[in-house]
Amino acid sequence: MNITLELPIELENELSAEASQLKLPLSEYILRVLSFRPFLHNPPKTGVELVAYWESVGVINSRPDITDSQEYARRLRDQAEHRERA
Repeated sequence: MNITLELPIELENELSAEASQLKLPLSEYILRVLSFRPFLHNPPKTGVELVAYWESVGVINSRPDITDSQEYARRLRDQAEHRERA
């Protein structure tokens, strides 16, 4: 479905800046924002509900290339601790 909207320039600029930070096209970013709306009306109340939500939106298991999460976290921490400062 296609919808044409006339957004106030301030809102368009704000959404464009947010989309740009995420390196997403504006239309895809707006779709993500709208898709997130049900979560805002009924947020998870327990850890189990939060994990179920993360699974439903694909956050959990979104990195199949990471087979050992603890080792991966150790490597990231080591890289952060030993990076050169500018």
